[in-house]
Amino acid sequence: MSTNNTINLMREMAIFAKVVEAGSFSEAARQLAATPSAISRSVARLEKELGTRLLQRTTRKLRLSESGQEVYEHCLNMVNAAQEVMSVSGNFSHEPQGTIRVSVPKAVGRFVVHPNIPAFLAQYPKIDVNLRLDDRYVDLIDDQIDLAIRITDQPPPGLMGRRLLNIWHMLCATPEYLAEHGTPQHPHDLKNHSCIYLGEEPSDSRWKFSQGSKIATVNIHGRYAANHTGVRLDAVLQHIGIGSLPYFTAKHALQQGQLVQVLPDWNFKANYTGELWILYPPTRHLPPKLRVFIEYLAKCLRKEVASNKIMAKDHSANHYELPEAGE
Repeated sequence: MSTNNTINLMREMAIFAKVVEAGSFSEAARQLAATPSAISRSVARLEKELGTRLLQRTTRKLRLSESGQEVYEHCLNMVNAAQEVMSVSGNFSHEPQGTIRVSVPKAVGRFVVHPNIPAFLAQYPKIDVNLRLDDRYVDLIDDQIDLAIRITDQPPPGLMGRRLLNIWHMLCATPEYLAEHGTPQHPHDLKNHSCIYLGEEPSDSRWKFSQGSKIATVNIHGRYAANHTGVRLDAVLQHIGIGSLPYFTAKHALQQGQLVQVLPDWNFKANYTGELWILYPPTRHLPPKLRVFIEYLAKCLRKEVASNKIMAKDHSANHYELPEAGE
């Protein structure tokens, strides 16, 4: 196939990729502001030029042929490359602008990310932020997300990222609760307390601890379980019991003396701990709006960590430790 013919077919290649993504000619036509017949003709022309059937059509849906799957992957790469070309143009804008769509877990979004958004909007008046708080896995391409903030050991394959901070959990209670029921001195003492826990899986009521070479596992119980850290925080503040909380949720109440850390000499090994990353598709040219958002958020969290002096024990400072930023 000649170079000129290839260039002439790029439109058909892009339309074919959109048809596969949309799942039907009619939906692709709607998204492209075209007629289904025009979309069908474009795909037919591509099939003719390639000499192969790309789609197997049924009355209900479309299915890629074996050759169609391979062609689709190359067409998708072409479309992604074209989008990167367009994104490069944003690098020449003196002022970052546009909408940023950010996916973030609910608790992290509420307590870590959201408090920094108002000042960001004030600093960058031409950038809008669409913050989507959702604990489910999102696909950046399919869900049209620019940035995803997730707790992970490293970026998943196909994504780049920057580490923001470490997420750690701790046990907390009010001074009033401890005055009435006593302060645990060992993890096994928790058996005699009302504990507030996640409650999504059976393992959520088995709390694990470590102290040097010592390991302790305790089957806790309590009258209240909730799968949202904000709710658990409020329950602890209502003196219902000893609760498991990520430090970023409990820090203000700890600063104000409303809560105290329970078993500070033990490392509480909770689920949903690890490094918090901000993730994005691999590219050499991040649009200015994304670049300034990533730098802004990393800077804010670094300042917050540096100014946080409330943990009495040196080892407890890790509850909100910021790793060195990396990409």
